[in-house]
Amino acid sequence: VQLVESGGGSVETGGSLRLSCVASGSIDSIGCMGWFRQAPGKDREFISFVRDDGTGTTANAVKGRFTISQDKANKSLYLQMSSLKPEDAATYFCAAASNCGRLLRQTDNYWGQGTQVAVSS
Repeated sequence: VQLVESGGGSVETGGSLRLSCVASGSIDSIGCMGWFRQAPGKDREFISFVRDDGTGTTANAVKGRFTISQDKANKSLYLQMSSLKPEDAATYFCAAASNCGRLLRQTDNYWGQGTQVAVSS
């Protein structure tokens, strides 16, 4: 499975960005896709995931500001980010796994290369 992210960039506080991730390869093995982020010097942090059936969850740190969505037909994943804050600045990674338990454990995920988000105050 290959994951390719796009859509990162630099915005001012309060701005919005939309990240995209396209999966290819053995996508039939994927049951869950999600987003993580990692700021310099910090551990990778879970943001949100969505299952094949459309259910999912979002971290409290971004709930109400970030919205995950998917296009199942094209195995694409999106993250709409609004009301961005300087603390949201990080490299954002798309991830995929056979189920969301595995995704959260981060033990055998497929990962994209990451896309950087910068937020200026």
